[in-house]
Amino acid sequence: MRHGLLIPLLLLVSACSRGGDRSPPARPPERPVTILQPTPRDTRICFADLSRLGVQYSPLPDRDYGGGCSAIGAVQLIDIGVPVTGLKAMRCGLARAFIGWVDNAVAPAAYQQLGSQLVKIETFGTYACRQVAGTSRLSGHGIANAVDVSAFVLADGRRVSIRDGWTAPDPATRQFLDTIHRSACKRFGTVLSPDYNAAHQDHLHLEDDHAGFCR
Repeated sequence: MRHGLLIPLLLLVSACSRGGDRSPPARPPERPVTILQPTPRDTRICFADLSRLGVQYSPLPDRDYGGGCSAIGAVQLIDIGVPVTGLKAMRCGLARAFIGWVDNAVAPAAYQQLGSQLVKIETFGTYACRQVAGTSRLSGHGIANAVDVSAFVLADGRRVSIRDGWTAPDPATRQFLDTIHRSACKRFGTVLSPDYNAAHQDHLHLEDDHAGFCR
């Protein structure tokens, strides 16, 4: 799964992205301000955890984007063993949980339940400075603490999307998505699926916020 180690270089229920959430940015984009501060111990431990997992990643500078939006203790995942589209800044804890979910739930379930290897994951992204749709509350995406997963591509050419697969007539597809959804609920604080509302009909919203909310 791994392709070597890159030496480090140097959320409340949240809204999601693209087709689901059309909420505007929290405020017009501004030039980010780099925050110069010591790296907290829990973030250093998280970086070490990623290194032990053998993934390629790069720690990112702490940034304040204004309007409450920020990316603190964030990383850019470069190679986790399977290509993942759309990833930007992710808080390290979110990245660690995401890698564990892919390795221990998504990849095994694809092979066991769908009979083919996982070769790509598609997402609608991670960091985006915006509010929860219809509210003035900042989205978990606004602090780089959420990722929206939209589809999975298999070695046999199949593409299993959340939009089409959630209620697909094929029982194996539904079982696969149910399995990875249940696993996500054990690894992330907030998990929102098409069962939550129409805004999430095309993705799984995964957030590392310790909220204990799974739908």
